[in-house]
Amino acid sequence: VQLQASGGGLVQAGGSLRLSCTASGGTFNRHGMGWFRQAPGKEREIVAAISWSGVTTYYADSVKGRFTISRDNAKNTVDLQMNSLKSEDTAVYYCAAASSGVMFTRQMTSYESWGQGTQVTVSS
Repeated sequence: VQLQASGGGLVQAGGSLRLSCTASGGTFNRHGMGWFRQAPGKEREIVAAISWSGVTTYYADSVKGRFTISRDNAKNTVDLQMNSLKSEDTAVYYCAAASSGVMFTRQMTSYESWGQGTQVTVSS
């Protein structure tokens, strides 16, 4: 599956952004999906994950209560709504698809398809 992410940008602390990822190829609803981020000088980390059905979600502690992951299997999209943004949320954000048949995972090594990344910059 190929992934295309969009929606990044520059926002002031406390503001909101919505990232969107569109998938093409493959069978979208056979893949758990996730959003990851990588800040300068830091390792890539998981932000949120969602199961194939959208019923099960996972959030990193640092974003819990502020970010919401959702998916629309009819449109082959997975979104990340980010509210109450902080300067420490500044990073390149990546959407990713788990291997076909892996319906939900938090393990980065289980994600085989990655979008190109979109920059999110939060100014304080």
